[in-house]
Amino acid sequence: MDRIDAMRAFITVVSEGSFTRAAERLDMSPQLVSKYVSRLEERLGARLLNRTTRKVHLTEAGHRYARRAQQVLDDIDDMDSQLNDLQQGARGQLRISAPVSFATLHLAPLICHFQRAHPLVSIDLQLNDRKVDIVEEGFDIALRIGHLKSSSMIAKLIAPVRLVMCAAPAYLAQHGMPSSPDELKNHRYLRYSYMEDNAGFPANEWLRPTGHEPSGDMICNNGEVLVNAAVEGAGIIVQPTFICGAAIAEGKLKVILPQYEPNAMGLYAVYAHRKLLASKVRCFIDFMEGYFGDPPYWDNFDRKTSPLPE
Repeated sequence: MDRIDAMRAFITVVSEGSFTRAAERLDMSPQLVSKYVSRLEERLGARLLNRTTRKVHLTEAGHRYARRAQQVLDDIDDMDSQLNDLQQGARGQLRISAPVSFATLHLAPLICHFQRAHPLVSIDLQLNDRKVDIVEEGFDIALRIGHLKSSSMIAKLIAPVRLVMCAAPAYLAQHGMPSSPDELKNHRYLRYSYMEDNAGFPANEWLRPTGHEPSGDMICNNGEVLVNAAVEGAGIIVQPTFICGAAIAEGKLKVILPQYEPNAMGLYAVYAHRKLLASKVRCFIDFMEGYFGDPPYWDNFDRKTSPLPE
């Protein structure tokens, strides 16, 4: 009896909750499913399931074996899928959701380079700063920025995302360069209105200092607008370097209190399932890995320009 078939029969019984439903899913008789599981238990020398007339229950050994067996089966399916990808190649429409500012500033070259390498893949790119429901809205991949919380989705880190505080030299000449967080309360602020649950940017207490009166502040839901306003001398911003890095490199903005820079967030590729991942999705994720450089090219503040990858 094939060990993998027995393992798959056992896992299907566990997921379906009965031998009958497992048999229907596997397109075999309940008796054969039961035989597979019994032979597996005999081989392991341990009872995996306690059976009743209505349902089955995992034993302690069954719980431990089920976790490892599921991983083994996922790895086998993943390997088969990858080998099949080599034969068929990436093709079809790839639906991507991405944050507005990141996509407009950095995503077009990557997508063009990807399609040159995979000409049979068409791209449907939708820009939105809200957290989309990948499954309900029919996306293959969502690019998200932030500190991701645990979920049923699979997330792959693509690049670190730094947040820096900065302002225009003219603004700092007029209002003074803060030397400590305590000196921030006397400044004007340009705040990003989305919080972490929406767009991935944490609410930073720098822009809500104790004793600060919000006279002359600005709130906007687009980081590019805030950076442009900061360049014009409107106030202080805390923004990711993929938006403000070019202005810093050109001397239009100056970093404030770099020693208090918050922990970096991440740019993640999020997708629904690892098992039987479509070739177009796998190829796009692999293509993004390392594309922006290490560190990302937008963090090269000492350069006059921020060259795109070849």
